[in-house]
Formats: sequence, structure tokens, C-alpha cells
Amino acid sequence: MADLELILASGSPRRRELLSRVGVNPRVEPAAVDETPLSGESASDYVERLARAKAMAALSPTRVVLAADTTVALDGGILGKPADRDEARAMLRSLAARSHQVLTGIAVAVVGTDGDAVVHSALDVSTAARACTPQSTGCTIR
Repeated sequence: MADLELILASGSPRRRELLSRVGVNPRVEPAAVDETPLSGESASDYVERLARAKAMAALSPTRVVLAADTTVALDGGILGKPADRDEARAMLRSLAARSHQVLTGIAVAVVGTDGDAVVHSALDVSTAARACTPQSTGCTIR
């Protein structure tokens, strides 16, 4: 079998940094997929679906594709990416000292020996509630 190129189907600097810490330096090719939640879709199904879609969008026979998607869920609702700094500030205020979930869907895709796509995915969920004050690290949008 020929060498396979590792593709990170994400533009996230954090994901690239995490991989480089363990000596993995993939080619970065953010996948463009529609990130609109489906009607009635849970946050966990949403991030896993997007991760799988991103992996499939960048897949070819010479590649192994790693993709991920992260979202925050509050009161059962999916919080999308903020449109601007004001919306980001409002989002952080809505999360302050409230229990919420941070969900990440991860997918790895490769073309199998039979020519069919093989996709494996997983989900990571963490629950958080923290105070967000002007002195808090990570709570300020610049």
C-alpha cells in the first residue's frame, strides 16, 4: 500500500497545535460543510455529524483525514459560532456561572482496500460552570 498523507480537515489553530505537540504535522485543509443544525438535532448528534462530513469532504484514496467539530450546548440548545465580538461577549455572559456542555465530535476517514470509505467517529463531552469576571483568564474577548 502506498504512503497515505494525513489531512487535518480543520482550520483550528488549537487542533494543529495539539497534534504538533505529539510530533504529528498534517497538511491542513479546512473542509467547507454546511454547519446548520438539523431540525430537532441534539448537540451530540450535531458535532458528530459535522466531524464525519468534514472528514468525508476531504477524503481521497491517498489520504487519512482527521476532522473535528466543537460546540457549546446551553439549556438543550446549540450555541453557534458568534458572528462578531459583541455576540461573543454576550455568549460568554450567558455561560457565566451556568452549567453548560462543551461537545467535540471527532472523525477519522480512510478509503479501505475495497475502495469504500471507512469512517470512525467518537464524541467527547465535558460539563462546565464557571464564574466569568473581568479578572478571569479566558473570559475576555479582545
